[in-house]
Amino acid sequence: MWDKAEAVVRAPLRAEHERQRAISILVIDVGSSTVRAAVVRPDGTVEARYQLPLATERPFAGLVEQDAAAIASGALEVAQASLHEAGAVAGVGVTNQRGTTVVWDATTGEPIGPALSWQDLRTVFTCLELQAEGLRLAPNESATKLAWLLDNSPGARSAPVRFGTLDSWVVWNLTNGEAHVTDYGNACISGLLPTEAILAGKAGFAWDPSRLQRFSVPESALPSIVPSSGRIAEASALPGHPPICGIAGDQQASLLGQGCVQPGQAKATFGTGAFLDMVVGPRTPPVGENGKSCVHGCLPMVTWQKSGSVTWGVEALMLSAGTAVSWLVDDLGVLANPAESAEVAARAAGNDEVSFVPALLGLGTPHWDFGARSLLIGMSAGTGRPELVRAVLRGVAQRGADLLEAAEADSGFTVARLRADGGMTANDVFAQELADACQRPVEISAELEATTLGAGLLAGLGAGVWSTDDEVAAIPRLRAVIEPAGPANRERWREAVARSQRWLPDLSALSF
Repeated sequence: MWDKAEAVVRAPLRAEHERQRAISILVIDVGSSTVRAAVVRPDGTVEARYQLPLATERPFAGLVEQDAAAIASGALEVAQASLHEAGAVAGVGVTNQRGTTVVWDATTGEPIGPALSWQDLRTVFTCLELQAEGLRLAPNESATKLAWLLDNSPGARSAPVRFGTLDSWVVWNLTNGEAHVTDYGNACISGLLPTEAILAGKAGFAWDPSRLQRFSVPESALPSIVPSSGRIAEASALPGHPPICGIAGDQQASLLGQGCVQPGQAKATFGTGAFLDMVVGPRTPPVGENGKSCVHGCLPMVTWQKSGSVTWGVEALMLSAGTAVSWLVDDLGVLANPAESAEVAARAAGNDEVSFVPALLGLGTPHWDFGARSLLIGMSAGTGRPELVRAVLRGVAQRGADLLEAAEADSGFTVARLRADGGMTANDVFAQELADACQRPVEISAELEATTLGAGLLAGLGAGVWSTDDEVAAIPRLRAVIEPAGPANRERWREAVARSQRWLPDLSALSF
């Protein structure tokens, strides 16, 4: 009798468990160094995580390549592993590092060359030449990379080829070549849309014929632009053939994964570099004289397109964030590993006389000075290892405040509370420095990599797992809320930044 009674009790629990499994979302996340898969449950729990490393080749200075075929096979492998552990899902979400470019043969599905990373700079001089023609493109955008691959791959100009960023490439392989698509946000990073006209309200989201003609790219090579959320195609390469219901760039996904859905909400992600993204709403952000970037150095972006409407945002970025901590480990030997930085920095004397400007690769928003270089200033006889490490963490935090100020100025919104994720936010000393620099509460995500959660929420909206923005905004959880504990010496910081600028004048003269 006891066994039968227990079975009666457990049966509804098992049924609910199976129901929860069936309305979960599989997420495939292609990053700069790994390809990952995980399953997002209806309560926002992220489970069944698998990842594989992605090799990066740097054949010459400024050239950054990856194996497109390995990216596709790796995405399928980790996706299948997650599904094997987690069971059936209601849909699939895809998120990706933005700007990395792949060109493949439409008949065989084989790449015609390497995937050119968003970090690849081989087309920098082409971008400068195009400025003389009145066309402003940056080397991290796809247009010049696409042209380079077509020009340098034998037979590519006469073959039936397809172009895509990594979202397009992964979806093509998930659907066995049936779907060639990209979402609005990724399309905006291609350099093949009439960006200036779209921002001015004079054009819609369609590939620019004049740009295609300039690069001799047939329109048949380009993906269809589809909503970021909604039923897009069937993932026939996966068990159960679940529908693909969401596509988003990594930072757009992270924004949703931090619960930012209303105008004026913002999140900052601190990884190798750092991105601060803010939701603006249905209106386009104001842009400066070049018609492409905002007045205070942010970049306008489509956060997502769903339910027939586009939501705009602004993005501010830092070129060196976690890289500065890695510099302490790999180049100076000051730390054994990045995690040690918190304990060492906590021993620093309680002053901020030492300043470090994290400009190992130049300065992004708001300065856009590629010739700036890192600067360490304010040292005295009492400066030791703890003070150096604390200065590096403080410098990244002060740059975070720079990004926040620029985003507020370019959007017209004031951010009451900044949400933060990424590997560096596991460091409590850094989190406190960030709150102090920004002079407002910083809400640390319980999910350090909010990109996966956000991509799952976006796809879940498309699959009908969730119904409204408010519903998904309530799902992300916080690990901690850090209140400002001291003043921020922003005047001294700005002086240090000014001294770091224009160190390499030729690079400082570059503007995209």
